[in-house]
Amino acid sequence: MPSQHLNADKLFQRRLQGHQLYSQIVVAEGGKYVFIAGALSRDKDGNVVGVGDMRAQILQCAENLKIALEVAGATLKDLVRTTTYTTDIDEFFKYPEERATIFGPGLPTSTTVEVRRLSQKELMLEIEAVALLDK
Repeated sequence: MPSQHLNADKLFQRRLQGHQLYSQIVVAEGGKYVFIAGALSRDKDGNVVGVGDMRAQILQCAENLKIALEVAGATLKDLVRTTTYTTDIDEFFKYPEERATIFGPGLPTSTTVEVRRLSQKELMLEIEAVALLDK
């Protein structure tokens, strides 16, 4: 197994609407790392999907992450780290069930940061990721 997802009982574990949001610790051994540039809510033609709709943008970013991972021979289960940039952190945290569905029980470690703006004003979310493949 390329990584082990852990949580420490002695550390606070934030949950939203009953959903764990991330693993506090991921132990990764050997293998090959895959670094995914920030996935945005754009379709293949570059059009922004879900203008003004955070849930739609979360789902499109996840779909783009899946596509990028597939190209590298990986899946969402191989993720060990994500960094999420959002223009509205309160709106983003209204959708913990989407994150739980996307990442499943083997949640990657994660940092979420609110930013003033992304590369295009209609974009509300960007997710960069690191995955680990078996040797």
